[in-house]
Amino acid sequence: MMIAYLEHFVHGNDTESRPDDDVTEVLDLQLKGTFDCVHTGIASKDFGGIKSVKPLAIIRPADADDVARVVKAAVTSSNLTVAARGNGHSINGQAMADRGLVLNMRTMEDYFQVMPINDSPYVDVSGGALWEDVLRRCVLEYGLAPRSWTDYLSLTVGGTLSNAGVSGQAFRYGPQTSNVTELEVVTGKGDTVICSENQNSELFFGVLGGLGQFGIITRARVVLQQAPDMVRWIRVVYSKFEDFTEDAEALVSLQERGFNYVEGFVFVNSDDPANGWPTVPFPDQEFDPTRIPHTAGPVLYCLELALHYRNTDHVSDVNMDVDRLLGGLRFIEAFKFEADVEYAEFLLRVKRAEEDAKANGNWDAPHPWLNLLVAKSNILEFDRVVFKKILKDGVGGPILVYPLLRSKYTRMALSRNWNFASSRDQGIPLWDSRTSVAVPESEIFYIVALLRFTPPAPQGPAAELLVAQNQEIIQFCSSRGFDFKLYLPHYQSREDWKRHFGDQWTRFAERKANFDPLAILAPGQKIFPRIHQS
Repeated sequence: MMIAYLEHFVHGNDTESRPDDDVTEVLDLQLKGTFDCVHTGIASKDFGGIKSVKPLAIIRPADADDVARVVKAAVTSSNLTVAARGNGHSINGQAMADRGLVLNMRTMEDYFQVMPINDSPYVDVSGGALWEDVLRRCVLEYGLAPRSWTDYLSLTVGGTLSNAGVSGQAFRYGPQTSNVTELEVVTGKGDTVICSENQNSELFFGVLGGLGQFGIITRARVVLQQAPDMVRWIRVVYSKFEDFTEDAEALVSLQERGFNYVEGFVFVNSDDPANGWPTVPFPDQEFDPTRIPHTAGPVLYCLELALHYRNTDHVSDVNMDVDRLLGGLRFIEAFKFEADVEYAEFLLRVKRAEEDAKANGNWDAPHPWLNLLVAKSNILEFDRVVFKKILKDGVGGPILVYPLLRSKYTRMALSRNWNFASSRDQGIPLWDSRTSVAVPESEIFYIVALLRFTPPAPQGPAAELLVAQNQEIIQFCSSRGFDFKLYLPHYQSREDWKRHFGDQWTRFAERKANFDPLAILAPGQKIFPRIHQS
């Protein structure tokens, strides 16, 4: 029983680590799963490797009932908090609970059910399931797949839906938060609630992108579509950022028969194996630096594209579609790289980078990553100062940059050269404003992701220096008045959080008061302090 473990803390000699006196009364939970108050090290750190706090206990729930019991126990305590931990890929301690309870959501029951609803396919999955497992089961067993992904799939369903979930399909289908129709959620009161757009809708939209503040996702219903067999994977290189952005925006504007995936990245104009030319070609292909224009600057740009097709499609037809879509783009003709891979292999492409990073020791090093959403109107100046100056030597890993569209109306406006201000009809939203996700006001905005994979000090720069560089970039954006937001945000003060949410702050705070009035959940985000009970 958990009670036996807690007696050690309550009556032991380490008075500084004792929980409050009422802890032994509230944690005799009769769980179906397990708990551990001794070996909690895994829950005291995350992928970022920068923050570290010690929880009181790590709990491995078997199902939603276990999750609800834990939250209710925290509610009846004087000061306990609860953090849901997926696969541990937070960067700034967002899934930690200092002397609180950490739920290892990966131990949740293996719930997986594909079903048709109104002749459309959906899958119900556990909030603790990894997206890579959802992919394999949907494709192998049903020939189906979710529409919207993240680049890295060893993340939990509940974890990405609590943020947004973005990859190269988001221009067409929106983030993952726009591709889920029903959730099972345990609120900060310990209530288990089924919610959707039409049922308990305030909780449904609040939890989507809600950073874990309103509830813990224990089950999600995800939209599916027919999975392709193969992917034509393409990379083309640019020396001019203006050409790169204009072509990227043109590609995401295509209504039909366009690429199924559009991303981009910045790389250093050198032979640096981690940051430069070698990061662009596919295996068995070469990058010839003599073909780079002499006018090129310290960094170059790559558009990464993918076109889905089936095994029954003729190669000549696929080639024709690719030529049609690439025709008129202004990339450097000498730098076009192509590969044909299976659909699942393409979506699992980052898995190889993970294996390489684990092999060279960089996976376990600190990862002071920075993710931003920057308005189209500011992206050229961002390039001029951040890419070409601050980050001209790279970050030891990918620097992603590619456009996202706020709504399908935005795509129509781009493709027809309409004025966004000429109509009040914004069309079908790709980023639903009813969710808790905060994005720039711009109809077109870019995601910028600095995915650092530098060796630990002293082989690489100290993590503190990289964090300071991140702050320099954020301060630059703020000082220039950019329309931008942090993605996967983390702040230290309430005022910073208010600025982040802007006009959405009042709604965010009201949802917190409604669904988690004692501020039990997600203490690592440092948005709302725990309300203590006497």
